[in-house]
Amino acid sequence: MTMENNAGGSPAIGDGVEREAGMAWVRGSGVCRDWNGIRYKVGLSGKNVGATRLSMNVAVIPPGGIAGAHIHVGFEVMLYILEGRVRHEYGDELAHRVEHQAGDFIFIQPGVPHEVFNMSLTEPVVAVVARSSADEWDNIIPYAKKREGERSETPGSR
Repeated sequence: MTMENNAGGSPAIGDGVEREAGMAWVRGSGVCRDWNGIRYKVGLSGKNVGATRLSMNVAVIPPGGIAGAHIHVGFEVMLYILEGRVRHEYGDELAHRVEHQAGDFIFIQPGVPHEVFNMSLTEPVVAVVARSSADEWDNIIPYAKKREGERSETPGSR
C-alpha cells in the first residue's frame, strides 16, 4: 500500500484509510462487500487498520431482504439499528423471534444461530455492527434450518 495525503493533509493508506499519531479513520466509506443478503460499508478491522481485538462497519439489508441463518464462531457481535425494522429468528431451530427498530441495541453471543429479516418492502435497514474479532468475515458459518421431519445441523452435531 502506498501512503498519500488527502485534502486534509492526513496520511492515507490504501482503501481510503487515514492514519496519524496512533489513530486511523475512514471517511464516508462505500460498499466493500455483499454477503448473505447484506451490503457492508468499508469499516475498520485488522485488515485495514491493524486492529487486534475488534472490527466495526455498517450493514445495510435492502428492502425485503434476508440475512440467511448463520452462526458467529468464537466472537461477540453488537449492533445498533440506525434505520428500519428487523426481525431476528434465533436460538436452536430458530425457535425464538424478536423485532427491533431504529434506536435499538442488540448483543449476539458467540455460537447463537440467527437469521435477520428486513420488515419493510420499501426501506432498507441500516445498522452499525461491532465484533470482538479483528477479522470481519472469518468464523461465520451457515446454519442449516430444520426441514419438517429433520434435525438441524449445528456445530459439533456430526
